[in-house]
Amino acid sequence: MTDPSKIKPTHTQRAACVYIRQSTPGQVEHNRESTARQYALADRAAQLGWPKEQVVVIDEDLGLSGSTTDKRSGFARLTSEVALAHVGIVLGLEVSRLARNNADWYRLLELCGVTDTLIGDNDGVYHPALFNDRLLLGLKGTMSEAELHIIRARLDGGIRNKAARGELRRGLPVGLVWGEQDGEVLFHPDEAVTGAIRTVFERFAEFGSARRVWLWFRSEGLSFPLQTTPAGMPGPIRWVTPTYHALHQILTNPVYAGAYTYGKTRYERYVDEQGVVKKRTRHLPMDQWSVLIRDHHPGFIDWATFEANQARLDSNTRPRPHQAGGAVREGSALLQGMATCGHCGRRLMVHYRGRNSAPGYHCAGKDIVDGRGQYCLNVGGMVIEQAVANAFLEAVTPAAVEATMLSIQQLQANHDAALSQWRLEVERTRYEAERAERRYRAVEPENRLVARGLETEWEKRLHDLAAAETELRRREQQRPNPIGPEQLKRIQMLGSDIRQVWTAPAITDRDRKELLRTLLEEVILNLKRAEGHAHLTLRWRGGAITVLDVPVPRFKPMGPRTDEDTISLLRRLAALYPDEVIAGILNRQGRKTATGERFTANQVGSLRRYRNIPRFQPSADPPIGELVSIRKAAQILGMNTSSIHRWLADGFIAGEQVTPGAPWQIRITDELRASIVQQAPPEYLPMLETTMKLGVSRQTVLQRVKRGELQAVLVRQGRRKGLRIKVVDQQPALFEQLS
Repeated sequence: MTDPSKIKPTHTQRAACVYIRQSTPGQVEHNRESTARQYALADRAAQLGWPKEQVVVIDEDLGLSGSTTDKRSGFARLTSEVALAHVGIVLGLEVSRLARNNADWYRLLELCGVTDTLIGDNDGVYHPALFNDRLLLGLKGTMSEAELHIIRARLDGGIRNKAARGELRRGLPVGLVWGEQDGEVLFHPDEAVTGAIRTVFERFAEFGSARRVWLWFRSEGLSFPLQTTPAGMPGPIRWVTPTYHALHQILTNPVYAGAYTYGKTRYERYVDEQGVVKKRTRHLPMDQWSVLIRDHHPGFIDWATFEANQARLDSNTRPRPHQAGGAVREGSALLQGMATCGHCGRRLMVHYRGRNSAPGYHCAGKDIVDGRGQYCLNVGGMVIEQAVANAFLEAVTPAAVEATMLSIQQLQANHDAALSQWRLEVERTRYEAERAERRYRAVEPENRLVARGLETEWEKRLHDLAAAETELRRREQQRPNPIGPEQLKRIQMLGSDIRQVWTAPAITDRDRKELLRTLLEEVILNLKRAEGHAHLTLRWRGGAITVLDVPVPRFKPMGPRTDEDTISLLRRLAALYPDEVIAGILNRQGRKTATGERFTANQVGSLRRYRNIPRFQPSADPPIGELVSIRKAAQILGMNTSSIHRWLADGFIAGEQVTPGAPWQIRITDELRASIVQQAPPEYLPMLETTMKLGVSRQTVLQRVKRGELQAVLVRQGRRKGLRIKVVDQQPALFEQLS
């Protein structure tokens, strides 16, 4: 349906753009006939009257989807050329090749109508400025977008329908494979693989921490299976050193609990800060999964165990404010993660003091008291932990013998589990060695190129087999001896006194905390220091409550101290006035000494020397510079009055004040002018780089600048305005003097 009357000389004088696109790289590779048809449109342009040198082929978008313009540089180039009126006709095999999005398609139509540009496809040539042609092109664009939607809906509907029945074959984690029946999931035929997976769940049931399971695998020197092809029949298995991420994925994957899942994630589109449309994957909670079929196939654990494992993993993470929990740590603090503040409800933090690192507890929530931040409570933990341990031992004594026997059985089970894994490892390495031997003996002796490689492989497998057998023999020799009748009797006698077991040197702090958490859920501590005791509320699992009052030492009264505000004021005044003038200023402001008396020059001098505050040294030369107000100084220096006040309070700018409350006076000197610059010299560094180069804190650098030990300038303009400090190579010697 080509109308030659639509093609004018004004069109043929401009370029003819042939736009070529395939949706995916797979289509580019396999659907080559479609690509060839699109390249043939260049000959179609020549037939319509365009010289070959004016035909431009745009094929940068091969392998990209036409649903959006994201990353389609070829379409952006085409649009810009059309907008500049450089194109006479745009040729495409069909509308869907140009765009499958109506927004992009109508934008191109609008530009073609304004710039008098034709559009041609396999059916004919159209002029977007004509109503009928524009209507037909718009209908084609709508059908193209609808076609993409229908195709996606059909595919997605079929996938979801099959997934709802649990028959959609997707990638399975290591240890599980698809069977021959629809939706059939079986255990991996390799016993070593399934044994390693079962060991992960068994050790987690014992340790209760994914990290401890990972450390156990590393300490035992066990390898872990890694499946390179997750879907279909069982792929090749590689045995590697286990990682924490791999073990954590096994513990959190519901497929190991016999459940079939689909739709655990959702793809979303959003606009970033630069206005670019991007995609992201959002992990959904379990109640929002599209498909969750429990007991779909045999699992390594049941669903109840899986939910209990997830709750345990969640409790091992750092707890939120006002919540107890957290994984058991290696420290000696017995109530770590269980103690909460009885005043504000926050979880108590743990600290260690003294040469013996005695544990203590403090509340992280601070209340403002008399202008100072103080902890809700701060108490040593030795007496409190002993009281809690006594209450626990009294509660657990009836079951002490049974707990002791279970702990011994658990120890033997741990060793047997490691031995089982090493026996499977020896069996696997022996098979690999025998297979390498068969391959070596099957090769022709004359083919030395292949024989040498197979011989090296055989030797390597034999070396691995010898190492595995040696390790297995060593571990079998270290296996604990079975318990005899006399030993069992002694254990029962020892178990009747659980306190000896609790204080035994072989019991670690982690073991004690694990035992304590089996019965105790929370310890609420309300410190009453003035009354000399701590009120403990023990909340046991099951809802039982135990109340204890533990005596704690009272605070020793401290001697009188001068207010920190007065000390801060004295530090600023000492740089400007002598002791007698400072005493008069403090008295006029109504400030008192630590004993409640008025200040004198001697008291100011004693306080100044005790706080290591330098004495005022009057200059022998008359003052240089003009004395102006803060507002005038801001105008002269080109700064804000708030900045002048800030630098005045920090001590970088010297000021004078006749009496307290009077306006400050700033002396404008050449040195002050030179310290405020538009751009810092290269040798002057920002504060962060200065602290990193000198190896000191920011406050230490500021103190050096105030005392004149470091040269500093103030950059008042630009994006990185602020203080700049000059650091020389000999500067560390300055800090060695201070230390």
